[in-house]
Amino acid sequence: MTTTTTGHRTLGTTAPLTVSALGLGCMGMSEFYGAPDEQSGIATIHRALELGVTFLDTADMYGPFTNEQLVGKAIATSGRDRDEVQLATKFGNERRPDGTRVGVNGRPDYVRQACDASLQRLGVDHIDLYYQHRVDKTVPIEETVGAMKELVEAGKVRQLGLSEASPETIRRAHAVHPITALQTEYSLFTRDVEDEILPTIRELGIGLVPYSPLGRGLLTGAVTEGTIAEGDSRGSAYFPRFQGDNLASNLQLVDRVRQIASAKGCTLGQLALAWVLAQGDDDLGVVPIPGTKRVRYLEENVGALDVDLTADDLAALDRAVPRDAVAGARYGDMSTIDE
Repeated sequence: MTTTTTGHRTLGTTAPLTVSALGLGCMGMSEFYGAPDEQSGIATIHRALELGVTFLDTADMYGPFTNEQLVGKAIATSGRDRDEVQLATKFGNERRPDGTRVGVNGRPDYVRQACDASLQRLGVDHIDLYYQHRVDKTVPIEETVGAMKELVEAGKVRQLGLSEASPETIRRAHAVHPITALQTEYSLFTRDVEDEILPTIRELGIGLVPYSPLGRGLLTGAVTEGTIAEGDSRGSAYFPRFQGDNLASNLQLVDRVRQIASAKGCTLGQLALAWVLAQGDDDLGVVPIPGTKRVRYLEENVGALDVDLTADDLAALDRAVPRDAVAGARYGDMSTIDE
């Protein structure tokens, strides 16, 4: 079995965190994309660590709660030292054990309780990167980040992050305690963050952790009309891009990207990931976290690090997928997004 390394990138400049150049999103191992598969998930995490993909992303709401337990178990049984792993988790999307969604919660007492619960489920004594998963518009961000800052001071958390936050919220949070990374959706199919978000975090020295860098599977070629399984959240109205005429239109864009990938001698998914990786520079560390629960897809994703995109390649991708060409909003209900 081949063992290699992905190399490293640094998120943030004021409060830097060095992580693997590619991360692993663990959500789908427990929920949302079909039936959970703990055994396959643990095997995928073990293989990721062998390949040098040491930046693992989870959240308390995934499962709910079971994904953190899975990730903790995988780390504990990997044979790796805890310090070899950069572990990220999130709080803020409050759920009950039966899966009921309570709502977004950024109250300081809840922040502290959520962190302690995550540490217990993960079986670790600290979290490397702790995100507010969604912004609670009923609680001043200064209060939420103030509680997060206390977690850093207590040694429970190393660095702080935000997810899906607006430029104004990012600035206000960063003034309370340095924010290391912003996690938000970013891919060839979702580029709205380029308008205000990317300039803001570049200015402040905050890294970017793109989730869904493969367009929730659209940019892997695995999704075609009629292939979304029962129980897969992409089949719901919550994801308009996968519905009816929108999906048909978006698959035409996928075919354009596939042609470029074929010319480059890489897979469709590798090209899409290479595009996201290429958006980083000396001022902006970009570390995508493609999610998978299958070793073969993990290994394919790691291959994206070997895809070198020229200026001509990037221009060709811009022509193939113009920024506003994707049909359908990325979410059907944007009420939880801080915009």
